[in-house]
Amino acid sequence: MALGTQPRRRGFTDINVTPLVDVMLVLLVVFMVTAPLLSTGLRVELPSVQAEATTLKDTRLVVTVTADERILFGERDVTDDVEPVLREDARVQAERELYIRADKEARYGVVARVVAAARAAGVDGLNLMVEPVTMLPPRE
Repeated sequence: MALGTQPRRRGFTDINVTPLVDVMLVLLVVFMVTAPLLSTGLRVELPSVQAEATTLKDTRLVVTVTADERILFGERDVTDDVEPVLREDARVQAERELYIRADKEARYGVVARVVAAARAAGVDGLNLMVEPVTMLPPRE
């Protein structure tokens, strides 16, 4: 017997992609199921009135009052310190304009507290957001 005369076995030259596809499909399903759960939206039901639709200039300048009386500035909870946060925000101080989005179930006193805090912080233009029922004819 001569050394090295044994036939060499050749390994697989093709990659088996079936397990890879299976894993990718499972991951796709997991992400499709969990993605809607990750986005936690804040539900606010605005009061319905006959008015023109309000267009937002900037979503970061919105103060939201929820039905459970939480106050949010953008996405930040400022229930306990509304006025200091508005005083310290450079954009509020520069534009001096603010949008208030209050749930129709929120108490009047909470909304009034936000309005008073905005006025004390130097905001000149306050816009109360509502859900328009019908469009009013434009003013002449």
